Amino acid sequence: MGKFFLVLSVLSVSASTGALAQQRSGTEQEQKACTRDVQRFCRPLMDQGDLIILSCLKENRPKLSKACDAVLVSHGQ
Repeated sequence: MGKFFLVLSVLSVSASTGALAQQRSGTEQEQKACTRDVQRFCRPLMDQGDLIILSCLKENRPKLSKACDAVLVSHGQ
């Protein structure tokens, strides 16, 4: 579960001229919005790193809850 919270940090990463900039944690509300989706679709990948989990969420986009999809969209994903 700890890895999931780091995923929301990845969601908050800003890109600046192709380089990754500063990271911020997602809000508690954003974390709650995606917790079920991460557990449901990405549980086997949770120990493989934040970018893998983010990729998993994006691969499962059609199945994500509306709330989690909105979090991804709000962070440019």
